[in-house]
Amino acid sequence: MLPLDTIEALAHELYTARKTRTAVRHFSQRHPSMSIDDGYAIQRAWVKLEQADGRVIKGRKIGLTSRAMQLSSQITEPDSAPLMDDMFFEQGGDIAISRFIAPRVEVELAFILGRPLQGPGVTLFDVLAATDYVSPALEIIDARIEQFDRDTKAMRKVFDTISDFAANAGIVLGGRPVRPDAVDLRWVGAMLFKNGVVEETGLAAGVLNHPATGVAWLANKIAPHGEGLNAGDVVLAGSFTRPTTAVAGDTMHADYGPLGTVSFRFV
Repeated sequence: MLPLDTIEALAHELYTARKTRTAVRHFSQRHPSMSIDDGYAIQRAWVKLEQADGRVIKGRKIGLTSRAMQLSSQITEPDSAPLMDDMFFEQGGDIAISRFIAPRVEVELAFILGRPLQGPGVTLFDVLAATDYVSPALEIIDARIEQFDRDTKAMRKVFDTISDFAANAGIVLGGRPVRPDAVDLRWVGAMLFKNGVVEETGLAAGVLNHPATGVAWLANKIAPHGEGLNAGDVVLAGSFTRPTTAVAGDTMHADYGPLGTVSFRFV
């Protein structure tokens, strides 16, 4: 593990980067011995800084859930991070792009929990039983750590991404929420439009064969740290499309068919 003072210093870099909208360089390049555990330690230290400002955890996000993304990141499991209260945006509204550094948009399902989930031993069936409803969602991801190094153009490593709140920056809920047993969640599909043009399509089965699988993984992953998922938490289960870039003026619109639509505009 990296020394505690190094972890706290790197967390403060990310805290400042989010406030100033200025990306920092790869931590993994500066600290070649960095591990996944270091990434989560930095993330937790950053969360404490946000909480000291009055921010509240309203849920969690799960990333790197598709086989393709895990292979590209050279890992064998997803990653995760908290969703802070100031990351939630209204469906159908305008979102200031100045809040982000290099935003991209992903298509997901969100699980809204009616009961807490505490690992270890949480299963997919426990997740479905604890879920009040499942909602279409769009996630806005960002890069407080440069996605590609400014000089070498090397892609950041998974340790960097985990440190960087697993890249999460915003969430928009919408569409028609459903009970988790009302539809076969594996077959929920969506088309993501940017300015009226289809950019991505996908099925929720792309998320670990069933999106609830990731929620169970998360509850078990955070349990050793004395953490659990709480009633009322919003859990983003993972994207089933590739991220789509966006600039000011772009309208993002996801059509989930029978589950309705989610949209917003960057201004």
